[in-house]
Amino acid sequence: MPKLGVNIDHVATVRQARRTIEPDPVWAAALAELAGADGITLHLREDRRHIQDRDLRVLKETTQVKLNLEMAAEDEITRIALDVRPGQATLVPEKREEITTEGGLDVIGNRDRVKKCVDELKDAGIEVSLFIDPDESQIEASKELGVDAVELHTGRYADATSAAEQQREFEALELAGDSVLECGLLLHMGHGLTYRNVERIAMIPEVSELNIGHGIVARAVMVGFERAVREMKELVTVVDIDE
Repeated sequence: MPKLGVNIDHVATVRQARRTIEPDPVWAAALAELAGADGITLHLREDRRHIQDRDLRVLKETTQVKLNLEMAAEDEITRIALDVRPGQATLVPEKREEITTEGGLDVIGNRDRVKKCVDELKDAGIEVSLFIDPDESQIEASKELGVDAVELHTGRYADATSAAEQQREFEALELAGDSVLECGLLLHMGHGLTYRNVERIAMIPEVSELNIGHGIVARAVMVGFERAVREMKELVTVVDIDE
């Protein structure tokens, strides 16, 4: 069954709307842990639109589960990661004008820059994952860089507007997942997953980690953060009926 990484970025988004001190994503991380989260994910963007440096540093000192830092392969953020040393760094593409991450990292087109960042992180003992589209060539390029895992971008599956389209995207994720395993890498998935569409992804037996943020935070506004995480944890916990 996959582990659940809870992305707390949008707790910080609400805080930064007023440039105040609450809601504190550190509190949200603590509640997520109490509710059974297996990891805490946060994205320190170059423009600091939500998560701030202080959040990362405090979470490193307080989080008891795996801390997964999403980051661009840029020198400034890499220096921070090397200083803080999260349990995992996930390299993602980043554009200042985007609302949220719009696609996977182009490992092939940015090989030298990505390799430099991967090598520095690995030398520091940090596990590295690359957030990529379910594309065979990108998976092969990721393997060549010596990363530990890849996180397949599930956005096209999540955004599908018909059952047929969703099925095509699901099959593409399954096929890419097989390729990831053949490359000897851990398989993670994430982006756009909600309480309505996550179960099929969670039932893919090869998936070891799911990272989910906006859907959980959106439900937490209505029902509370701990309950929202518990409900998602129940959905991604696949029970083997043969047991």
